[in-house]
Amino acid sequence: MAVTESCFPRQRQVLFLFVFWGVSLAGSGFGRYSVMEEAERGSFVVNLAKDLGLAVGELAARGTRVVSDDNEQYLLLDSQTGNLLTNEKLDREQLCGSTEPCILYFQILMDDPFQIYRAELRVRDTNDHSPVFQEKETALKIPENTAEGTAFRLERAQDPDGGLNSIQNYTISPNSFFHIKISGSDEGVIYPELVLDKALDREEQGELSLTLTALDGGSPPRSGTSTVHIVVLDVNDNAPQFTQALYETQVPENSPVGSLIVKVSAEDVDSGVNGEVAYSFFDVSENIRTTFQINPFSGEIFLRELLDYELVHSYKLNIQAIDGGGLSARCRVLVEVLDINDNPPELIMSSFSNYIAENSPETALAVFKIKDRDSGENGKMVCYIQENLPFLLKPSVENFYILMTEGALDRESRAEYNIIITVTDLGIPRLKTEHNLTVLVSDVNDNAPAFTQTSYTLFVSENNSPALHIGSVSATDRDSGTNAQVTYSLLPPQDTHLPLASLVSINADNGHLFALRSLDYEALQAFEFRVGATDRGSPALSSEALVRVLVLDANDNSPFVLYPLQNGSAPCTELVPRAAEPGYLVTKVVAVDGDSGQNAWLSFQLLKATEPGLFGVWAHNGEVRTARLLSERDAAKHRLLVLVKDNGEPPRSATATLHVLLVDGFSQPYLPLPEAAPAQAQADSLTVYLVVALASVSSLFLFSVLLFVAVRLCRRSRAASVGGCSVPEGPFPGHLVDVSGTGTLSQSYQYEVCLMGGSGTNEFKFLKPIIPSFQVHDAGKNMGEIKNYRNSFGFNIQ
Repeated sequence: MAVTESCFPRQRQVLFLFVFWGVSLAGSGFGRYSVMEEAERGSFVVNLAKDLGLAVGELAARGTRVVSDDNEQYLLLDSQTGNLLTNEKLDREQLCGSTEPCILYFQILMDDPFQIYRAELRVRDTNDHSPVFQEKETALKIPENTAEGTAFRLERAQDPDGGLNSIQNYTISPNSFFHIKISGSDEGVIYPELVLDKALDREEQGELSLTLTALDGGSPPRSGTSTVHIVVLDVNDNAPQFTQALYETQVPENSPVGSLIVKVSAEDVDSGVNGEVAYSFFDVSENIRTTFQINPFSGEIFLRELLDYELVHSYKLNIQAIDGGGLSARCRVLVEVLDINDNPPELIMSSFSNYIAENSPETALAVFKIKDRDSGENGKMVCYIQENLPFLLKPSVENFYILMTEGALDRESRAEYNIIITVTDLGIPRLKTEHNLTVLVSDVNDNAPAFTQTSYTLFVSENNSPALHIGSVSATDRDSGTNAQVTYSLLPPQDTHLPLASLVSINADNGHLFALRSLDYEALQAFEFRVGATDRGSPALSSEALVRVLVLDANDNSPFVLYPLQNGSAPCTELVPRAAEPGYLVTKVVAVDGDSGQNAWLSFQLLKATEPGLFGVWAHNGEVRTARLLSERDAAKHRLLVLVKDNGEPPRSATATLHVLLVDGFSQPYLPLPEAAPAQAQADSLTVYLVVALASVSSLFLFSVLLFVAVRLCRRSRAASVGGCSVPEGPFPGHLVDVSGTGTLSQSYQYEVCLMGGSGTNEFKFLKPIIPSFQVHDAGKNMGEIKNYRNSFGFNIQ
């Protein structure tokens, strides 16, 4: 086999050559073993563990295997015992032909660490073949005038065995004319010569039949026979003569059958039959007879079957020319077979692993050997893989290569690689072999789950039903398998006062969020918490995201009337002078709504009145004013029912009842009733006195309470309030109304009522809420809502 040559297509691989060469050869040796041919399968050759100085279990642990040069599995390694056994019966003649000694070369490969031991197995010959003559009968024509001592070479026998088992001697049957002489050739073989001991006399004995026996050196010896028929001829004094003793020719191995190889020529100066020359092969093997044929008349030698340089490099043909008189001459034809590039390179894979874990360091994936049966440039090879792959080839001994990773791989960047190992020879035309390898990168948990958003904002309407799905969070993991399976959980809240466990829950499998109970916008307008996503890798990786839940207001609170008080034991009566002009401010209905936004926008409507058309209510601020001039005919007492309605959907409402008393002046102690009969005047006057007295006592009590509250509030130094509150001089001091949460109100409210003193009309100057304990989560938002009350109720709020 021609010596192969390899190189890297990439320059950087050369750097690994010198480093890896020393590692590969470390501990390698050359073992010589032998076995007899025809030994039964499983015959013991050697104990490799003992021969290599290794423990028996170490062979299996290191992945030891036996690789033959020709990829035939002649030997079998028992990794449990360390014995090297034959895998089949070995036929030396079939393996090596006549070559002696018969050597089979193989390598012992170990993976961890990688190491190669070179070894050879000699197949020892047994005498299992007998000598065989190609021709069972040989005709020999000898002129009667042949001198004594003349030697006639006979065709030798063939014996596939080698060494002592090959042919060692020839004998001839007893006779008085000839004996056998053994001669050697330059090729190391012997052949028989028939030597004339006594002159022949054709007239005395014209023919002889002798038995030629070939003996090998086996024990016991084997033999083969051929008959030599001798015809004594009349005198023919000129033998043929070849023009050349040696003919040399070169034939390409791809020459077609029937091609002319060479033409030999011999001349005989005799005339007639003694001058006619016939050509034939002489003492050639059966292989030559089946490969070539010769024209007996022209001496042309033709190709009988295709040549194969890889099997036979050259042929030696012995040609004999015999004239009609029996004289002969011999020449030799040397046929050299020319190699052509007809064999593509071969790649023999010894080991391969198509899985590699990502983030692994440099790792050997495959070990393989390349060879080319051609020779010269046709047998030189180049081995490479594709560019731009994170793999490289490292050369080893005996044309072995190792496919390795250059470094850590990332499955998330690329999970599968298709590697094409290309082996190209340098012949013309170039032949190549490609071997495809698929390498799969297995996953390692090196990526934490990633949320689709860093923060989520969810909206939920208050008064929701429990277990309501309010939204979802989602995280993805670039890993695969269990490393990509994500589990969601709620993380402990940073605000320890937030009862997160009773507010929301999360589905661990899909990240769905649920409200555990009904939410109240007036109690909790917004809250936030963190959600964690953890994969199921080992170790597990996690990430977190912020979730903010905004509670949307629903119109679940009806308006609450702050003034006039609707739960007092005695109704509050508003006094209106009969001289009041149209548009006179009688009073102002003050109401609030615990909702927000448009759900808290209030409108006022006069629902019922004792005398329709006398009073009117402004829709946006609740001011009750006279609609026209009062007259003496108007009743003194009036009852007004005012409807307060919010702007929600559906709207909610409340009613306020006002009592209005028409008087001629504020100093009038009582109001005479024009409708009363004179007989009842005294009783009516008493009733008026009682009413006035009760109103005075109630006013005094209310004044005391308001004064006490005003003093307390002024001490708090409300610097942020605009305008402050001072107790005005005059008959109508400021009033502070404290309304605790009742009905649907969830907070307490205080309103400071300041009246203009010294005025003939005694109108309200402004009404301002004081909210010391108004619980809100968003001060800016609620402050804006409070300011809206100024437009709704006419409050002077900063």
